[in-house]
Amino acid sequence: MLTFKAIFPLLFLLSLASAAGELPTDVSNRIDHELRATYDIPASVKIAISAPQASEFPNYEAVTVTLTENASAKTLEFLLSKDQKTLIRTSRLDLSKDPYAENMKKIDVKGRPVRGNAGAKVVVVSYDDFECPFCSRAHQTLFPAFLKEYGDRVAFIYKDFPLSDMHPWALHAAVDANCLASESAEAYWDFADYIHQPGNQSSVNSEHGRDGQFAALDRIMLAEAGKFKVDAGPLEACMKAQKEDAVRASLKEGQSLGIDGTPTMFVNGEKVSGALPPGELRAMLDNALKEAGVEPPPHSEAPKPSPGPDQKTGK
Repeated sequence: MLTFKAIFPLLFLLSLASAAGELPTDVSNRIDHELRATYDIPASVKIAISAPQASEFPNYEAVTVTLTENASAKTLEFLLSKDQKTLIRTSRLDLSKDPYAENMKKIDVKGRPVRGNAGAKVVVVSYDDFECPFCSRAHQTLFPAFLKEYGDRVAFIYKDFPLSDMHPWALHAAVDANCLASESAEAYWDFADYIHQPGNQSSVNSEHGRDGQFAALDRIMLAEAGKFKVDAGPLEACMKAQKEDAVRASLKEGQSLGIDGTPTMFVNGEKVSGALPPGELRAMLDNALKEAGVEPPPHSEAPKPSPGPDQKTGK
């Protein structure tokens, strides 16, 4: 069962209606105590219980419970038996919509560099942080082995989700990468391959201070651009401007999808948190291909990513 500590960070900012409790005080107190015990709700969180309303379920009335702390609040729907001895948590699911398709509607991939087949029926969107060691593991699982294995069956796309509180140069790296992407998709992916090598991440980390790290990233970006004969003028102007709008928009988009750590992938809208082992990720891709009416490729031995942290995610 999810604890309140797990769900509270995801609360929406809502305006609270005044709570006019028509339940007997002893019933309200029992509900309060039960909720705090069941969901591990701390004393700092206020609980307001609405007056019972008619429900579609015989012998039960509907009550709304509002949890609030500071400016954050969450409303939860419950059913209360008419003898006031049983409380049931309710959650209404809309079966008229495909949740995976709804996720994909929220993801803007316009203009993003694509590896694989841009017109593929299976799209893998990975929200990535260039400084994240777990992203490095995920990247090495995908490229080049999975890209070669799945060929034109899958499109691989990266979106930005730099965890700036943990990774001080991740945002700068994302801006530099996007500057490259605006000039050359090949240069962008070459930059991504380079930065996601653990040794190269460590090399940037070893630079003196944040300014030194930023300067190192700029040098790497310009070196990658030189490989692909990118026009240096627009690229240097973009690099110096360090406009963060696109990265911030990607962060906001990811947050709307419930992302709170990297890497987080969406395989045709199905959310995958953390750097999955190759076998698990392959199974997801194969399943998505089958659902899309595409035959999965034959598989040989699973590719082995470079040694790295045992944990899956960089939350």
